[in-house]
Amino acid sequence: MSRVLIVDDESRIRDIIKTYLEFDGFEILEAEDGSVALEIVKREELDCVVMDVMMPVMDGYKALSEIRKIKETLPVIMLTAKGEEYDRLEGFERGADDYVVKPFSPKEIVARVKLLVRKYQAVKPQANKNSLQVEGIEIDEAARIIYVDGNRISTTPKEFDLLVYFMRNRNIALSREQLLDAVWGTGGESDDRTVDAHIKMLRKNIAPYSKYIVTVWGVGYKFEV
Repeated sequence: MSRVLIVDDESRIRDIIKTYLEFDGFEILEAEDGSVALEIVKREELDCVVMDVMMPVMDGYKALSEIRKIKETLPVIMLTAKGEEYDRLEGFERGADDYVVKPFSPKEIVARVKLLVRKYQAVKPQANKNSLQVEGIEIDEAARIIYVDGNRISTTPKEFDLLVYFMRNRNIALSREQLLDAVWGTGGESDDRTVDAHIKMLRKNIAPYSKYIVTVWGVGYKFEV
């Protein structure tokens, strides 16, 4: 099921768009301002964002600029009462994919969302084939880079390999011996203390998601989601 985030400080507007999109089978998330929307984009997998421009706390243009730092290709439709050409141009320059002026036809928004989602999903698997993601943790395996809430973090090579192994084997209890074999290889001088030390540093580096690395007493560890 495709997921759409609706961002507008007017609940009535959100409800109208939500009703029509849900009728067409979309799963809907909501935010009342740009700052809330940004947090949702960081931690959730989305297929499209429909976002108002004029909002309190963080307006749509600012939120769009921040979203583009995290998700370069996520489709974003700007929704606003402004209809002047320079307003539309500003939205497109900041990375908007489409622009709808209020008052709008809900059916038109649904049609535009469907089109953008279809295009996005056609290229999404190829773009993410070397990527692992759980909430705000994203790993680019090809580039060996870890992002936490959109920010690149520094880890040792073994910490990187350890997190990849955890995320590929999520919700499975893994013994220290399994982790040693998978990350350090057999025949080395590493021992259980090596695993524990790297787990400690990895938890520190991926905060606030350290809670996912759970100690399984008498066994080892589990990446529990």
